[in-house]
Amino acid sequence: MNFIALENETVLLRPLDKGDVQGILEAVNFPEIWLHMSTTIENIEDVNGFVDNALATKEKKTEFPFVIIDKVSGQIIGSTRFMDIDDKHKRLEIGTTWLIPAYWRTAINTNCKYLLLQYCFEILKLQRVQIKTDHENDRSQKAIERIGAIKEGVLRNHMIRKDGTIRHTVMYSITNEDWPEIKTHLQKLLVYSPIN
Repeated sequence: MNFIALENETVLLRPLDKGDVQGILEAVNFPEIWLHMSTTIENIEDVNGFVDNALATKEKKTEFPFVIIDKVSGQIIGSTRFMDIDDKHKRLEIGTTWLIPAYWRTAINTNCKYLLLQYCFEILKLQRVQIKTDHENDRSQKAIERIGAIKEGVLRNHMIRKDGTIRHTVMYSITNEDWPEIKTHLQKLLVYSPIN
């Protein structure tokens, strides 16, 4: 699969590169970002590790990481990626998504998901896109459900969190058959609602 930068008037999703270390470092200094994430980024060593790991998975073609850039400020405000890329079965996952808290409950996430999903279904011609989250992350579940993804179930005892506790994973998907209706839904959200 071939991936490119994606953008509209609100947000730019640009392929992450080594030159983004400083911008990411400036964006990550909010402990609440990492509460439900599998990693924590607090300092330059963490940022370098995050970027190096992301670029290594990109090289292996198993993931494709983006930085999220606010088109108004021009600043990096988060990151997201395509994961679990499966060319044979025409599917992937959107995940490892984080945003600066000031952009939570704004139109940024909705714009990101719209651009990513449109590319997946209209350019890559995928059959399925999945999104998953921690069973305790209510904010994330509400955001995923708001874009129209279908809840498929809960994977029990699916992961061990960084603090050693057990995480159940809530699994969602959007299929190519779902996309036309979800696209219309997302377009209405982008026009009428600033809350994601």
